[in-house]
Amino acid sequence: MPDPNGASPLKRQSTRLTEGDDRAPARAMLRAIGFSREDLAKPLIGVGHSWIETMPCNYNHRRLTEKVKAGIRAAGGTPMEFNTIAVSDGVSMGTEGMKASLVSREVIADSIELVARGHLFDGLVMIVGCDKTIPAAVMALVRLNIPGLALYSGTIGPGRYRGKDITLQEVFEAVGAVSAGTMTRDELREIEEAACPGAGACGGQFTANTMATAIEFLGISPAGSNDVPALDPHKDVVAEQAGRLVMDLIAKDVRPRQIVTRAALENGIASVAATVRSTNGVLHLLAIAREAGVPLTIDDFDRVASRTPVVASLKPGGDYVAKDLHDAGGIRLVAQRLAEGGLINGDARTVDGRTLAQVAESAVETPGQKVVTLLSKPLKPTGGLAILRGNLAPEGCVVKLAGHERLLHRGPARVFDSEEAAFEAVRARQIKAGDVVVIRYEGPVGGPGMREMLGVTGALVGEGLGDSVALITDGRFSGATHGLMVGHIAPEAARGGPIAALRDGDPIVIDVTKRQLNVELPEAEISRRINVWKPRPPRYSQGVFAKYAALVSSASEGAVTRPPTT
Repeated sequence: MPDPNGASPLKRQSTRLTEGDDRAPARAMLRAIGFSREDLAKPLIGVGHSWIETMPCNYNHRRLTEKVKAGIRAAGGTPMEFNTIAVSDGVSMGTEGMKASLVSREVIADSIELVARGHLFDGLVMIVGCDKTIPAAVMALVRLNIPGLALYSGTIGPGRYRGKDITLQEVFEAVGAVSAGTMTRDELREIEEAACPGAGACGGQFTANTMATAIEFLGISPAGSNDVPALDPHKDVVAEQAGRLVMDLIAKDVRPRQIVTRAALENGIASVAATVRSTNGVLHLLAIAREAGVPLTIDDFDRVASRTPVVASLKPGGDYVAKDLHDAGGIRLVAQRLAEGGLINGDARTVDGRTLAQVAESAVETPGQKVVTLLSKPLKPTGGLAILRGNLAPEGCVVKLAGHERLLHRGPARVFDSEEAAFEAVRARQIKAGDVVVIRYEGPVGGPGMREMLGVTGALVGEGLGDSVALITDGRFSGATHGLMVGHIAPEAARGGPIAALRDGDPIVIDVTKRQLNVELPEAEISRRINVWKPRPPRYSQGVFAKYAALVSSASEGAVTRPPTT
């Protein structure tokens, strides 16, 4: 009930902004844009989104925002809409612009935090879409620790090309096929025009859908909301429900750090492993854990993945797209399968008040669906990623395992100091079967920004080398990547990691079974090369990239920015 002065007792933060004679100037400014005395007496709820006209991923955010705001008003709150930014991985891939992608995660998290702290919101709903907006929003939620949740705006529908579902992945691979002479430019154009039929994030189980699944397993998204496709009419319904739910969280004073616990983070890891999804999930869950103050290391990913079977046949390693998972029974069905084997922490709570075990029990499986397998017949007995170490990756690196790739590869290094140089070599047909493509100086500092290598990996697959070539990098690779690809090598080249010592022809051994990534050189020779190695001048001397490179941590720690140490 309102207090004698008219303000709701649930205005735990915003009272300091709106109440009392001395706050009359603030109220005057808010009245100028339509807020009434009654509006300002209610809890103020930030509704953040990243609508932007540079990609389809977030293009439905304005519409969903109106639904969320309606739910907030119906439940007794006052919504205040605000924007943050977004950078499209798919659009910027293969260009200098891709350096901005991972950097944007930190900027987005910081901007959400600044608006929420600056305007003393009592609660927060973040509508998220493309890759980096998802972890950034959760990072901000746990930093702020005010009642709130994240709602994924949904996947794009699959494109159709000659009777088959396609995604953006097929476009990247078609580029390589044209280079190899196995596809015409007219066919490429036809694929290009069909792949992305409307609003929503990339349709395969790439990074956006990986993280949408992970944060629902994490409990910070309402169960059953994230797998609803972007243009499905039911998306409006779950958006309105999210607005009502945040008011319930405020009433019960449920905070994000009560949701994002060690148990919940392991559930998030299990979701990534069970669906062979993007290894960017490693970076992002590590970053979320750091912001939540929960100890988590890359070795925890290997431990959880090694006990978690793959139960969903999803592109790029499987046969189906994100919409198919929704039609089959959704993210809850994956949780149900893992719960049946005791492979999730079922007692972990979620924002809707249930435990993850209760959420899993609520799953409704579509009869005859083929997307999610039985636990007794997994697509692969262990999860879709592994952590390797060795003399090339003392701090670790990440390999994605779809279940059909090589577990052992030995070949000569083909060393490139940028993604562009590697792509030109692939396009010129200079990469041969058996080679190990090495792309370095693309890490968090060296890039800066740790670009994804989908242009290179897609071209390799398109040229028919996906099953015979390996790639290792201190950068990242996209959730759409498949083949034997090792990323996140740490320490990175720009910080004098052993990858900086490699030369063309050095014998590289990737042994997934032994969890090893090594160059077959004497340790004395590696040390000699590192001792004469000279750091490269920073690629940027001012601006956001320079600040990021100066503050960012290792990929093995989530590539988060942190205050400088003295």
